[in-house]
Amino acid sequence: MSGEILLLAALGALGWYWYAGLQVREQAVAVGRRACRDAGVQFLDDSVALGRIRLARNGDGQLQFRRDYRFEFSDTGDNRRPGVVRMLGDHAEWVSLDRDWQPGALAGVTRLRD
Repeated sequence: MSGEILLLAALGALGWYWYAGLQVREQAVAVGRRACRDAGVQFLDDSVALGRIRLARNGDGQLQFRRDYRFEFSDTGDNRRPGVVRMLGDHAEWVSLDRDWQPGALAGVTRLRD
């Protein structure tokens, strides 16, 4: 009986992690799209891909998942350049557009305000 409860709790935790991850991914897509719009480039494929996940502490000292999502953008319409959105929990920490590409004040890493 206790094994079944433990299995049910584990499945519930896995379901919560999956659902929370989907919400964070949607937020990362919105952040990437906004960063590309602000930089005057095209956000490609309207998607992001999870590149890395680890635990980190937020400003209040609480442990949260830190996820790096990769995406691609184009500045000319016929090329692909890499970008990264780093999320801590459900908040964006920063967005990185291809470091070789320097569009004026927006170069390398763009800090986002909450």
